[in-house]
Amino acid sequence: MPKFSLRAFLTVSAIALVPATTAAIAAVDVNTYRELDTFISVFERIRADYVDRVDDQKLIKGAIDGMLASLDPHSSYLDARDFEQMRTQTDGNYGGLGLTVSMEDGAVKVVTPTEDTPAWRAGIKAGDFITHLNGTLIFGGTLDEAVDQMRGKPGTPIKLTIVRAGRDKPFDVTVMREIIELKPVKWEVRGQVGYININGFSKDTGASVRAALIGIDKSLGRQPLGYVVDLRSNPGGLLDEAVAVSDEFLERGEIVSQRGRDRRDIERYFAKPGDNAHGLPVVVLVDAGSASAAEIVAGALQDQHRALVMGERSFGKGSVQTLLPLTDKTALRLTTGRYFTPSGRSVQEGGIEPDLLVPQLSDADFKTRPRFREADLRRHLINEAKVDNSVLEEDQKADPRFVGTPETLKAKGITDFQLSYALDTIARLAKSPAPPATARR
Repeated sequence: MPKFSLRAFLTVSAIALVPATTAAIAAVDVNTYRELDTFISVFERIRADYVDRVDDQKLIKGAIDGMLASLDPHSSYLDARDFEQMRTQTDGNYGGLGLTVSMEDGAVKVVTPTEDTPAWRAGIKAGDFITHLNGTLIFGGTLDEAVDQMRGKPGTPIKLTIVRAGRDKPFDVTVMREIIELKPVKWEVRGQVGYININGFSKDTGASVRAALIGIDKSLGRQPLGYVVDLRSNPGGLLDEAVAVSDEFLERGEIVSQRGRDRRDIERYFAKPGDNAHGLPVVVLVDAGSASAAEIVAGALQDQHRALVMGERSFGKGSVQTLLPLTDKTALRLTTGRYFTPSGRSVQEGGIEPDLLVPQLSDADFKTRPRFREADLRRHLINEAKVDNSVLEEDQKADPRFVGTPETLKAKGITDFQLSYALDTIARLAKSPAPPATARR
């Protein structure tokens, strides 16, 4: 097997590798040791007197999980199973339905479906609740149990019962399992505009974006009018890949910084000379499912005035987690800092505000479907510069540009209004035909 390289990782649960230390143990005082004695007493009492025999490993893992869950939504303990799952996801290949899910009050909630996967093709949406699998109620179980049931032999079906806000009744969706081989970057030419869809930040995403920029030039035989970079429903990924993607569109300047408990502990990432997008107009599409690493890219290009950010407010995850290996097969994922955009903004809770708010009019449920964001998670980190976006999001005044319905748009051949509007915007921004492509060095 190829050696697994643990790299900085930013997603709805972001990771950045640093060596584990035991220096903090020295700071434990006498009162803390007394509390640890209480913990051991409870542990021994459960082992001796609980009505059923309980596995020691299960008790210890439950205690660790509870301790980390008291901190924030993204700190967690990775046992051998979780560690292997994280590795396969960061490598860009895993088995399943293509869903990112979380547990909320005992129910399985969809964070986002990955584009061009069975779940996405079946129409499952962010914010949906999965209540039954093959007719069996899963409420009250663990997230691992639900995920295990959704996995299975490729080519076999599974029936999911969905509860969706705005729908009067639950409904069933049958999804065919398959091996998920994520292609983090897909591109095509739409008219005279280069369209680059980034659905995750796994390894080699930056190189794939560079290849997409070259491919668009070759396909047209010249430079395009501009680019649309689609980061919608992108849950994030590797930090270094977010930096690499941003660097493809920037000539210079800061991309992102991260800061720990000590405010003097600041790590900054900068662009290298060379804008591989030729300085042409760029529109970045985001929505409530655009999180962490995706927000780093959107924030960098927005703050550097390199791109127009369009769509909906993003997820709002601005914290950094550190992966601390405990053994060869287990690790601790601990929140150790916050990241900031070049202008010093923290996107924690508030997310990235688009320069132009464009609703997804082609989605029949866009008005009634709730948006699931970082601020909705229990014990999420508080943004020190609190921003309340509720008034803006509840504005009921109709924008004359955005009054279409899914039916009227479909009659015009528009099935993705946000993308259509972004492509039209690039065309309007292009003042003259693009010059012939110049030779690359």
